[in-house]
Amino acid sequence: MSANNSEPGGGYERSDVNVRMVVLIAVGVIVVVIVALIVLNEYFLSVKEQYVYDLVLKPESVTLRDLRAAEDEVLNSYKLLDSAGGVYRIPIERAMELVAEEAYRASQGR
Repeated sequence: MSANNSEPGGGYERSDVNVRMVVLIAVGVIVVVIVALIVLNEYFLSVKEQYVYDLVLKPESVTLRDLRAAEDEVLNSYKLLDSAGGVYRIPIERAMELVAEEAYRASQGR
């Protein structure tokens, strides 16, 4: 065997590994993986939220639509409820106006 280092395959590595470069590459890979996980998680949550909205929240049921129509009818119409007692149903907006006027008159009379 020859002590000549120029022979291929003979000898050993004479320089050390650049530890700083290995650590920087490892940290860079870790940062990229973490950022990718965060982005993918946010994407997953937005897709899931859109799916739930489209499946559950967006469709309006016929029962709910009928209930809202009945409520609007009750809140925004006039009707005689008791002719003997003189009880009437009036729209909610008009009732609020009457109550406000009555309170104003009561405060002015004091």
